[in-house]
Amino acid sequence: MPAEPPSIPVTDDPAAPVPAALAVEDLSHGFGKRVALDRVSFAVPPAGFTMLLGLNGAGKTTLFSLITRLYTNRTGAIRIFGFDLRRHPTRALARIGVVFQQPTLDLDLSVRQNMRYHGGLHGMRPSDCEARAMEELERIGLADRADEKVRTLSGGQRRRVEIARALLHRPSLLLLDEPTVGLDVEARRHILHHVRTLCREQGLAVLWATHLMDEAEADDTIVVLHQGRLHAAGTIRSLCAATGTATLPDAFASLTSREVR
Repeated sequence: MPAEPPSIPVTDDPAAPVPAALAVEDLSHGFGKRVALDRVSFAVPPAGFTMLLGLNGAGKTTLFSLITRLYTNRTGAIRIFGFDLRRHPTRALARIGVVFQQPTLDLDLSVRQNMRYHGGLHGMRPSDCEARAMEELERIGLADRADEKVRTLSGGQRRRVEIARALLHRPSLLLLDEPTVGLDVEARRHILHHVRTLCREQGLAVLWATHLMDEAEADDTIVVLHQGRLHAAGTIRSLCAATGTATLPDAFASLTSREVR
């Protein structure tokens, strides 16, 4: 039997103890007659690395679109640090940073200009934005490229800038949708190391969506999404124990081999 997803203690009271960086409860979404998500529930702890694992078409991007309010959820609930996304969208969204699957940097602006524009959208003062931009660019090793146009950067460097930009307003939850797709091995390694270091050193909560199982580590929380349904959540060890397998790819194959429609 698949491992049971973690329970989700949630609250609408922002002053209450914070149970989860992200709580998704009984969430469904469709496009016409096609069901993209079917009663999905899981939680992301307030610090640490959670991997949303699913093949292309599993519903990962739809889920991210709902969490970031590109789509509006009509069923179920999404709470970010206790704030219900439908009732308190401004407070909820202020606590997240996002790196979407499709690149969103303006190629004809400089790295610094892209950062300034993002800071302005978040209502940051120019001086604060400048200081934070250089701090994050320094952290990812691209401060010396701040005044170069984005189109001069490699694919991996552009992704690193997108991560720096997403952290500009100091969010507590970082969402990344397939952030290493199309990158070479070294660029993937660098980005994974950087994000995991943020988790360890800054207590950042991360939801990392991917279909690349080699990006998982033993202590990660793995959330398995397949054909719009949540199949399991737990560590690699717990998923392997629940499926009687020895590796994450084998556990994933066992969990997703059954027809769910």
